[in-house]
Amino acid sequence: MQQLRRTSRVFTNAIRALSLSAALLPLNSCLDFQGYEQTPKLTTEVEDWRDEVIYQVLVDRFANGDNANDYRVQLGAPARYHGGDWQGLEDKLPYLQALGVTTLWISPVVKNVETDANVDGYHGYWAQDFTELNPHFGDLVALRRLVDAAHERDMLVIIDIVANHVGQLFYYDINLNGHPDEQIQGNGVDSPVMYINEYDPDFDPRGIQSFTSLGEAGPAPIIFGNDPATNHMPPNPEVFRNPAIYNRKGRTLNFDEEDQLLHGDFPGGLKDVDTSRCDVKQAFVDVYARIIEQTNADGFRIDTIKHVEHEFWRYFSQRVRQRLAEQGKHNFFMFGEAFDGRDDLVGSFTQKLEPDPSELDCAAGGPALTGDQLDSAFYFPQYFQAVRDVFQQAQSTDRIQALWEQRTTNWGTEPAEGGVGVAPSDIPVNFLDNHDVPRFLYGVQELSLEVQRKLLRNGLVFLYTAPGVPCLYYGTEQELRGGNDPANREDLWDTGYDQSGGTFQWIARLAKIRRAYASLRRGDVAVTWASARTGDEEDAGLFAFERTGGTNKNSYSLVVLNSNQVHASHTGFEGATMPVGAPPGLVLEDVLSGDSYTVAGDGTVDITVEAMSAAILVPASDIVSLN
Repeated sequence: MQQLRRTSRVFTNAIRALSLSAALLPLNSCLDFQGYEQTPKLTTEVEDWRDEVIYQVLVDRFANGDNANDYRVQLGAPARYHGGDWQGLEDKLPYLQALGVTTLWISPVVKNVETDANVDGYHGYWAQDFTELNPHFGDLVALRRLVDAAHERDMLVIIDIVANHVGQLFYYDINLNGHPDEQIQGNGVDSPVMYINEYDPDFDPRGIQSFTSLGEAGPAPIIFGNDPATNHMPPNPEVFRNPAIYNRKGRTLNFDEEDQLLHGDFPGGLKDVDTSRCDVKQAFVDVYARIIEQTNADGFRIDTIKHVEHEFWRYFSQRVRQRLAEQGKHNFFMFGEAFDGRDDLVGSFTQKLEPDPSELDCAAGGPALTGDQLDSAFYFPQYFQAVRDVFQQAQSTDRIQALWEQRTTNWGTEPAEGGVGVAPSDIPVNFLDNHDVPRFLYGVQELSLEVQRKLLRNGLVFLYTAPGVPCLYYGTEQELRGGNDPANREDLWDTGYDQSGGTFQWIARLAKIRRAYASLRRGDVAVTWASARTGDEEDAGLFAFERTGGTNKNSYSLVVLNSNQVHASHTGFEGATMPVGAPPGLVLEDVLSGDSYTVAGDGTVDITVEAMSAAILVPASDIVSLN
């Protein structure tokens, strides 16, 4: 894999033939482009995404490497810009490499609404101009340089994108006075009292209606903002200035109602785009593919996918893959975020769902549209049912087995054509926490510090050994413990980027173990023990699974975790002992403790694991040095 990346880089540096297009290019001709006057030749930098360790970065909070872009910075206010940028991230790549990170997932890069309702767009999810980069983070040179620097270190870059909505860019002129108003209507006796905010009115299935003292007056016009200071400006490109491309139904109140889920504005006034329109589909492919064409980044993490129709994801994923592949970028990874615990819903965005004939008009003039969608999804069902329920709350481990068994039905079981070459059901993106949920340690804050750390490190073993790709949220290695947004978006520089801490070292060690044993990355999985018991029983809290295959070497591993917070447990119950696929007589060694176990003649193995601890066992003959 590393040789493939190095060869690609040599080819990249030798051939830079295309001139930079106007979009995303700084307009000041006096700028020093530092050798970046030409667009990069797109290259494939990854062999198998299951080999990667993703690190999610909120750019504004990671490292401040360029004080020249520090404007509107307000340190100490969690909902304001703090000054992190792409230069800072580039400067700290050695820190991430020491942690064992191989892929950076960076927050959205396009220009955002500056501030709205006393909250800044530091996170990147309030797009205003898809053709320009967010100047708080740097310019195109800085972003290009970050990607190149990452590739030089055999690291990849994933860019976060949004296709469901734009920022707070217009208001509904409900009372037709050409001014954004807040109103209280009704007296509570003859008529209900209603609060109406023209920036963020409640959902109306008919579309937001205008009305005067004489009654309703038809659909409310929308009026784009014109405030350069806060960047409440008409959007770019031009297609997004057409009122018809927005659903204009107002704020979602009930996410379980399909019309509101798909067509409502995201709470806070984020305006929902009609993603069933051909011009919208084409525009999103163009703006986001162009970012890759100008940076040579390696994948997309896609926000709010459950709020967008499946037909959009079919079109978008296929056209992006095709466009980038024509220029040399293959294995481009696209995984989506559906903030939902329902595995059937999350997995549905990775299945092959044949297009409706009505979708085909948008695909005219290009390859035939198939049923392929995204390569993977952010594994929120596992976050709820395993990370929260089991590794934080010590509930029964059989729920993990049940969840994993669902994946072969709920998720796609064949790779997308032109995708990453792995079935979605084999490559979920796993995580312990992220920017939308409280940090892991916040969820166990009532326990002693010693117990908190044991629980976190046990959860990390699960993260780094479970099938799929581990995704570490920035700051976990420094034991950050913030609660809900924005408290979970701390400034990492306050930690001093210490590499000596126990949790940093634990994560780095797990990354080395994962890299050393291919079965932990690519092997098939089979659950060998799961328990419905959570009390004093001998196997309470035990969960074990084996992984087989992946490459010719290091092709077997057995992971045993004890989530019980009180006592040691073992892989047996009432005389029954855990059967495994390894042959009798095979000696297995725990790479965490050094303890050895031998598979019995009947093909079973009995392993005792201390409370909130784990064992990662591999054949003794496969043991390799991690130095």
